[in-house]
Amino acid sequence: MHQSVLLAAEDLSFFGRDPWWLVLLKAVFCFAFLVLTVLIAIVWERKVVAWMQLRIGPNRHGPWGMLQSLADGVKLALKEDLVVTAADKVVFVLAPIVSAMPAFMAFAVIPFGPADHEISIFGTRTTMQLTDLPVGILFILATASIGIYGIVLAGWASGSTYPLLGGLRSAAQMVSYEIAMGLSFAAVFLYAGSMSTSAIVDAQTHTWFAALLPVSFVVYLVSMVGETNRAPFDLPEAEGELVGGFNTEYSSLKFAMFMLAEYINMVTVSAVASVMFLGGWRAPWPITAFWAGANHGWWPMLWLIIKIQLLLFVFIWLRGTLPRLRYDQFMKLGWKVLIPVSLVWLVLVATVRALRNEGHNFGNVVLWVGGAVVVLVLLSVLFDMLRPKKDGAAGVPAGPAPFDPMAGGFPVPPMPGQQLPAVPRRPSRVENDQTTVPALKGDDGAY
Repeated sequence: MHQSVLLAAEDLSFFGRDPWWLVLLKAVFCFAFLVLTVLIAIVWERKVVAWMQLRIGPNRHGPWGMLQSLADGVKLALKEDLVVTAADKVVFVLAPIVSAMPAFMAFAVIPFGPADHEISIFGTRTTMQLTDLPVGILFILATASIGIYGIVLAGWASGSTYPLLGGLRSAAQMVSYEIAMGLSFAAVFLYAGSMSTSAIVDAQTHTWFAALLPVSFVVYLVSMVGETNRAPFDLPEAEGELVGGFNTEYSSLKFAMFMLAEYINMVTVSAVASVMFLGGWRAPWPITAFWAGANHGWWPMLWLIIKIQLLLFVFIWLRGTLPRLRYDQFMKLGWKVLIPVSLVWLVLVATVRALRNEGHNFGNVVLWVGGAVVVLVLLSVLFDMLRPKKDGAAGVPAGPAPFDPMAGGFPVPPMPGQQLPAVPRRPSRVENDQTTVPALKGDDGAY
């Protein structure tokens, strides 16, 4: 681990030496890359979902409908920009900007290639990365958290009920799923010995962390879907419940900025997943086995882009296949499944790393840790089998809790396990024996 820290320090020495024009050029490239990827992702999503649902999809604007997202952007720009009367106008206008700007900032520390001076831009040797920090991953988490404030402020500043509910849901999502996301990162930090993005990629030279830390990888995949408000976790903008959620009162370019921020966040979390678990800019094993130059020159940028596009396909795949979760199911998944699993997994990873650093044999480490896990699982199953199934005081089997839909002064739907009280029905005013049905005209002319 000490060697990895020294390696990270050496890698960071390459940064901060570019001339101002090259820094500006890299910043413009990151901006253009994100915008272009968003335009492609929107068309790709509509095409893939249409294919999954046996529809045609966009096929009018441009060849094969490839300019559909550009046409949508022009349409939104030409729409009337409305500001509702009850809105806090300053916050209402600033909220889309607060949501979009951090989405661009987070991409500054994503490495497109090795942290060396292997490539040349207009005769100047430089790294394929805008910048890097000793705490680069924490910078990404911080900027992602700031972006959520834009959604929360949009819901509050709209002065309407449904956007407010969407903003509150977004705040709950941020708290719930960023904890699990941070815990999944902690296991990577233990193996890489650094929080620098370039150092984490260097630590995956031989084996990707998706193979070494599969539980952390799965937890991050679920958390990144919840963090970006995408289906099946798109509760802040659930049109069936909240009309449109936090962006109900927005139109024109302000609505477009929210949509842009959502897709940029998808690209960013996909890039972070590639860097943290899928080797970053490194080519996959079958290619590196017969091509020594796959990780040199400009080729690393291609491998990173392919990984980002594959993860974007996962977002689209989930949207086309899974229905939206109920809000209680969504919170239960975050607090009762992802966070406990991440905590237990982090303890196991830290134990394995500590024993390995002390020189213990890998087989013995796996045996000890695996034995402890098996014992915990057996104890939990035994406890679940032997715990009482009845209420302790009365000895009566526990039944569904009584439910009053008007207890809070307004009607609310029942939770799982609760039942609505029977609705009294008025008896019919027409007696069954007096009910007559006119006959149809037959062949003999009678009715």
